[in-house]
Amino acid sequence: MTISLPAGATLHPLELPARTDAGPSPLIREYAAVRNAVILEETGRDDDAQTPEELLPMLRGDADTTRRQWYIEIDGAVAGCVPLTILNDDGAATAMGTIALLKKHWGQGIGTAALRFVVHHARDAGVNKLLCWNEHRTDDADGTLASPTGFGSVPNDHSARFLQRHGFRLEQVERASELVWDDATGTHLEQLRDAARAHAEGYRVVQWTLPTPEQHLEGYAWMKSRMSTDVPDAELGMPTEVWDADRVRRHDARYAARGSRVQVTAAEHIATGELCAFNELAIVGADDAKTDQEDTLVLSQHRGHRLGMLVKTAGLLSWRERYPRSSRVVTYNAEENRPMLDINEAIGFTPVAYEGAWRKDLS
Repeated sequence: MTISLPAGATLHPLELPARTDAGPSPLIREYAAVRNAVILEETGRDDDAQTPEELLPMLRGDADTTRRQWYIEIDGAVAGCVPLTILNDDGAATAMGTIALLKKHWGQGIGTAALRFVVHHARDAGVNKLLCWNEHRTDDADGTLASPTGFGSVPNDHSARFLQRHGFRLEQVERASELVWDDATGTHLEQLRDAARAHAEGYRVVQWTLPTPEQHLEGYAWMKSRMSTDVPDAELGMPTEVWDADRVRRHDARYAARGSRVQVTAAEHIATGELCAFNELAIVGADDAKTDQEDTLVLSQHRGHRLGMLVKTAGLLSWRERYPRSSRVVTYNAEENRPMLDINEAIGFTPVAYEGAWRKDLS
């Protein structure tokens, strides 16, 4: 179905190859190129760029998410990407979506019309809450917007003004931080790890690379489920995620399909065998690509033993042995998540960008 938009633009569903083992079509390649170009225009960085081969597996839904994508076409060429991901937990009432339009087409009502379509589609699917995350820049900002949490702010730039005009409200500010390896980083991390280990009596570090070993499936699933309940999300209202061994297997398969290599570093309570803290590091593409530090969590009943510092430093040190050519590690944290920010700052992470987490309620 083709949807007419202003300024001669049209909106089309993005057709994926029928076979899951098929490579990207020419349309998928063009879609990926425009997606990456928009990210570079809006952030000035290409940290989140993906090749068509990396992106294609992430466009498919599964038991955990329902994914839909459309593309904006102008004069026969892809000019924008319109993804919508419905989270199937808690009755599929929450979705994440965005309008990624090349800057040269701004100001013509195209984004507004595309967003109106997405909101209508999401509402018809039973969604009552639409979330999005946008990195904001100072280039064209009209002042700043303070987070309602009391922690952090973002520039009131073009994207922020667009979202506010269309009924989104800022709920949280997230910090993107970067660790750049130098000659002193390894020694510094060893000192931090050893100090943390001295406070973590009764715990030991266990590590694996995906796919998750059978003996860790249930413990890893429980910790992943707590990411949706124990990590600050302000008033975003993220649904509570239910994880089991099968969901972990699906999670691992998605990473493998896009060519990601993932290391999990966990803390195990020796007396009970319970996994009680974990950290994930991932790389996709070449071995000299940047590393993503993804989920990190310490279960609430095991806090106060420096397990967060232990799993992060132990993970980074072993990761460096695996991927010595990856010179940068990037991570995201809510500005009010001071315990994790304290650890990151002590390790040597420094801020590189800020993004707003936005919510629109669909009545």
